[in-house]
Amino acid sequence: MKPIGTHNYFVYILTNKNKTVLYIGVTNDIIKRLYEHKNSLNKNSFTKRYNVFYLIYFEHFENINDAIDREKEIKAWKRKKKEDLINSINPEWKFLNDMNF
Repeated sequence: MKPIGTHNYFVYILTNKNKTVLYIGVTNDIIKRLYEHKNSLNKNSFTKRYNVFYLIYFEHFENINDAIDREKEIKAWKRKKKEDLINSINPEWKFLNDMNF
């Protein structure tokens, strides 16, 4: 991971191949977390069950509390508002998994 700031935390949104399911999470290592979602050994996990591992949105934070607060805020939104957020930076909903962070 490239150094972005002193501390790196990410709030992220994942979807499935058909872009019908959204998952919001927070992590301090987005590359590792994406790998974990894609290769999850827990067959009962939400992301494994619905094949949700395509990154379509993320925000960077230097403070974990800010990241957690933002994750909770986005999770509380209706689907339309989440879609508007994604569209604000990724209107084509391109999969961003191979980005250099």
